Amino acid sequence: MANNEFPSILISGASVAGPALAYWLVRYGFPVTIVERNAGGPRPGGQAIDVRGPALEVAERMGVLAEIRERAVRMRGMSMVDADGREVYRSEEQTLTGGDLSSPDVEILRDDLADTIMRAAGNGVEYVFGDSIASLDEHDGGVDVVFESGARRTFGVVVGADGLHSTTRRIAFGPEESFLNLLGTYLAVWTAPNFLGLDRWQVFHQVPDSDWGGGVMSVRDNTESRVYLGFQRETPLRYDFRDIAEQKKIMADEFAGKGWVIPQFLMHMWNAPDFHFDAMAQVRLDHWSRGRVVLLGDAGYCGSPLSGQGTSMALIGAYVLAGELHRAGGDHVRAFAEYEAKLRDFVKANQDLAYINKRRVEAELEGREDPDLPNFTEVVNSYTVEDY
Repeated sequence: MANNEFPSILISGASVAGPALAYWLVRYGFPVTIVERNAGGPRPGGQAIDVRGPALEVAERMGVLAEIRERAVRMRGMSMVDADGREVYRSEEQTLTGGDLSSPDVEILRDDLADTIMRAAGNGVEYVFGDSIASLDEHDGGVDVVFESGARRTFGVVVGADGLHSTTRRIAFGPEESFLNLLGTYLAVWTAPNFLGLDRWQVFHQVPDSDWGGGVMSVRDNTESRVYLGFQRETPLRYDFRDIAEQKKIMADEFAGKGWVIPQFLMHMWNAPDFHFDAMAQVRLDHWSRGRVVLLGDAGYCGSPLSGQGTSMALIGAYVLAGELHRAGGDHVRAFAEYEAKLRDFVKANQDLAYINKRRVEAELEGREDPDLPNFTEVVNSYTVEDY
């Protein structure tokens, strides 16, 4: 039951970070509303993502760790193949997408994790789908919000958990070009039939000294697969990040004439209902809050898929932000300062993993070791979950 002494919270974004924050806020007694641009529910699709280190402890405290493990992709291993599909490398100890298979980490499809967390958050959350924030006007009593639908409401706190291209961040902090650090790689992911007949396995193809690569992994008990195709560009592409047709054309043009099973990937791409394309990028800001507006997860500190830690940072960030708001009795000034003070060093270290992982992959492809790389596991586990 909501506590009338606590400010009402508007969360923009219903992927992972937003519902995870709502889970904790509702239990602490805050009235919570989530607005999500996608109509009819959370956006489907997305790549397989990882829950690691302290994020596993957060999931356990949420009561969702058992379900997350049950819905995990549970890969047996991976292969690297040449342009003719001949296997040149295989491993049953690690995979390209999930890392060490013997670790306690959990690899799960993004939409499966989002569904699990949303259901765990329960009926105490108000959801508004098919709408988005259009403007914010802060005053002493709260934030007046105008939505794209024309609806108007006032909230005590607004949380931007709306991803790399956060509308909340743009309105409250300025244009995204000021905060995005592009990493020179573009990645597309979509669902296709398991036409290779993979059994909890993933296959990748990377042409040596080329600027592209891709792969596929079987998911959901081998009933379907997720396709990954990526390419590098030193000069940023100009495209509308909401225009899916334009993005599919970019991929079709980029991979026209490529070998292996790329033509089959592209054939299934055209009808994929969950196609997602974006730049590999990081978000770095001097501060994660401005007044009554605060950023969470990718909106505030995206690590990019190259870090392998975006989901874990989002889950830990949601736990800490909600805990600090509760500990501060709803005082957003105090809570936001503590939230950032406790997480900034951890976030920076995990964002730096993107560059570390890139060096590690380059070394592996060249058949050499890089002894100067920081230990991935030590960085992942460098935050201790406290009690709130």
